[in-house]
Amino acid sequence: MSKAKKTPVRRAIVTPDKHFPLADKAAINVLCQSIEIVKPDLYIDLGDVGEWEGSSHWKWKKKKRPPLEYQLPSIKKDIIDVNKGMDIIDESLDKVNCSNKHMIEGNHDNWMNCFNDEHPYLDYRFKNAVDLEGRGYSYHSMGKYLKIGKLYFYHGHHFASIHHARNHLSKLGCNIMYGHHHDLQQSSITNMDGVKSAWSIGCLKDMSDDGNSFLGNRKHNWSHAFSIVDFFEKGYFTVHVIQIIKGKTSLWGEILDGN
Repeated sequence: MSKAKKTPVRRAIVTPDKHFPLADKAAINVLCQSIEIVKPDLYIDLGDVGEWEGSSHWKWKKKKRPPLEYQLPSIKKDIIDVNKGMDIIDESLDKVNCSNKHMIEGNHDNWMNCFNDEHPYLDYRFKNAVDLEGRGYSYHSMGKYLKIGKLYFYHGHHFASIHHARNHLSKLGCNIMYGHHHDLQQSSITNMDGVKSAWSIGCLKDMSDDGNSFLGNRKHNWSHAFSIVDFFEKGYFTVHVIQIIKGKTSLWGEILDGN
């Protein structure tokens, strides 16, 4: 029997919505353990890295917005909290010498840009608030797509429906991976030029009622997960969605416990 020829693989770890400081600590621990095992060639953050409550328009929906000096303490706290969360992940990426890093801006991250547009002299735009340049991330602004091989990445659109993966396929017509919806979905369509698939890869946000008081004890279909994507010849790729259940997962035959 002839030996199978080995093809070089570029391996990526892709992470969805973390919403620091509302990230699930156990899920983040599992992610960091996974990074140190997988040793990815590149890292892709699909956005909503922060909750950014201080700059949320929802915060003042039923109230009159106060003067700037009353808003700044919560804005500054958000910046500290989100940077602390990113530091945890970057520390694991540094350990495995993963310097090819991408940040795709999410709708929550963009709230900081909107706040900055109102107060442009503060220079609190998202990419500056988390020092993406200093951290070594390539920055992809809200609504922009990152294409690697035959797969596109972006934060995600609403595309209202429980069948949002199918809607992404029908509207975009390409292989696409996204976050935003916080749940797990995959849908595939075969076109004249081959199979196209869409993946919604969950979230890493605290899913408890305590962590999401705005849900009002309402049930949801969120899942903790991230993905490993292997790119090989001619831009083809395989996707492995790693689901985290109650702070635990299995990876390459090993149980990882983030609790």
